[in-house]
Amino acid sequence: MGCAPMPQSASDRPDGGTSAAGHSVFVSAQDGLRLHVRAHGARTNRALPVVCLPGLARTTADFDTLALALSSDRERPRRVLALDYRGRGKSDYDRKAANYNLQVELADVLSVLTALGIGRAAFVGTSRGGILTMLLAVARPTAIAGCVLNDIGPVIELEGLMRIKSYVGKLPQLASFAAAADALRRRFANQFPKWNDDDWLAFARATFKEAGGRLVPDYDPKLATILEPIGPEQPLPPLWKEFDALARVPVMVIRGINSDILSAATVEAMRKRRRALEVLEVPDEGHAPRLAGSLTIGGIAAFIASCDGTGSGLSDLDQVSRPSRVI
Repeated sequence: MGCAPMPQSASDRPDGGTSAAGHSVFVSAQDGLRLHVRAHGARTNRALPVVCLPGLARTTADFDTLALALSSDRERPRRVLALDYRGRGKSDYDRKAANYNLQVELADVLSVLTALGIGRAAFVGTSRGGILTMLLAVARPTAIAGCVLNDIGPVIELEGLMRIKSYVGKLPQLASFAAAADALRRRFANQFPKWNDDDWLAFARATFKEAGGRLVPDYDPKLATILEPIGPEQPLPPLWKEFDALARVPVMVIRGINSDILSAATVEAMRKRRRALEVLEVPDEGHAPRLAGSLTIGGIAAFIASCDGTGSGLSDLDQVSRPSRVI
């Protein structure tokens, strides 16, 4: 899936001078494009590392709260790495829009794991990041000690895909973060009805960046080409084979109750194939739930702690069924 690149970083010091912010590391992809990784925690931390993979048009910012909690845990601090895919965040944009595809992005993930010396980790994948985690389970199963699939499963609802298609690459340029927060509220209020002004402002800051005196989405608008073929006559194929590749590692699925991407029926079908599937349902949130709040963070931290030392080779049939939890 590509050569073994070395990290391309001028500094290993935390940005802004604070360890809470983590620090940036840059890695060369298999084709030379520069990928950004947000790293939290010391390389010497002995606990299982965590790799965080964001959604289609999202960035490492979505994992800041979770990464800080996991990397600063008093009893079991972890190294946490969050990746900006090519064309997102601080990673380089690709001149070839055709390279914004799952196969290239999977190769990028493998390049990052190799460059940063991650042989085995727990993965937290939001939406597209969860798809990449399932693909990784096929390509390099030994890399995954356990995973959290955040609002994603083997069946992806067309309704949600069409909603995402309606705005990726089409968000307007705005004059301020307050205006951006208002624009996002109008578009996503039905997914997150209980968010307050601070929530929407934080979402705006994680979605837009300043450029040329205006705010623009923090991703390459050409990402919209990924979704162009998708429609009622060409939905995404199911990923049951890829999900089944996770059969020998612990899996948690997080679902927003209002999600139009991951249905309750799909979660139930996942549970029938995996008695030990851990399910965390988040009320009043849609696609994709924020990885924040003490109950959500605590649930993820406890699940990842259960992945430490996994690799017994036990099949799913040897494990105990786990009930759903609503936080």
